[in-house]
Amino acid sequence: MSDTLFPNGATVVFGGTGGIGKVVAREFGKAGTDVAVMYRSKAELAEQVASEIEAAGANATCHKCDVTDPEAVTSAISDVIKAHGRIHTCVWGAGPLAEQVLIQESSFEQWKKAIDVEVHGFYRVTTALINHMRNNGGGSFVHLGSAGDASFPPKDVLSVAPKAANESLIKGIAREEGVHNIRANSVLIGVIEAGMFLELTKQGVFTEEWVTEVQKNLALKHWGQPEDIANAAIFLASDKAAYITGQQINVSGGYGL
Repeated sequence: MSDTLFPNGATVVFGGTGGIGKVVAREFGKAGTDVAVMYRSKAELAEQVASEIEAAGANATCHKCDVTDPEAVTSAISDVIKAHGRIHTCVWGAGPLAEQVLIQESSFEQWKKAIDVEVHGFYRVTTALINHMRNNGGGSFVHLGSAGDASFPPKDVLSVAPKAANESLIKGIAREEGVHNIRANSVLIGVIEAGMFLELTKQGVFTEEWVTEVQKNLALKHWGQPEDIANAAIFLASDKAAYITGQQINVSGGYGL
């Protein structure tokens, strides 16, 4: 095996301006691959992320993409391919801020928004990329999912349920596309000191009582860092995981054991 972890081309990171996504994008660049930072509205932040990646020695581009718009997805992916020649890895981390509500108290509008972005968006992206990967020697999908898929946390349905649907899609891609050297795996995310956790803490959603109860369910008694997610995603996407597909790595400090 060569010293490089990735073939020529780029990793495309959807949700590349999120609290976790921007670190994932940056760390992929450090690992030696070009990166395409996908964003919906935060152009300035996307440029900042790209600058950090280039400062570390990799090439980076930014691409605006509303994943609820099929034409926008097709156009953005085409732009990435033009810029980098090949997409060898797709990291899916796009998703709205998931409000914490009981299933019975959730609204259909909340449910629809979560499904439209995370499930329909992921479907659009994967189906747009598979033929490209087939024609370029293979590739890898890494889905940033939820540790709630293994142990459901109350009030987290708007985050866990859409990601659970995507877990099935990941397994389907792994089963059907392995013959084309396309792999698909997931990183199940626990409580990470970034993104949604910090935002909902600011809003007072996650109280001291909530923290105490959650930490009772952790084997490792501290919160994770976004770099923990990035390291797992890089491993799954890289040649070091060349014989791994259809799997989940639960990066959650042993939540729910």
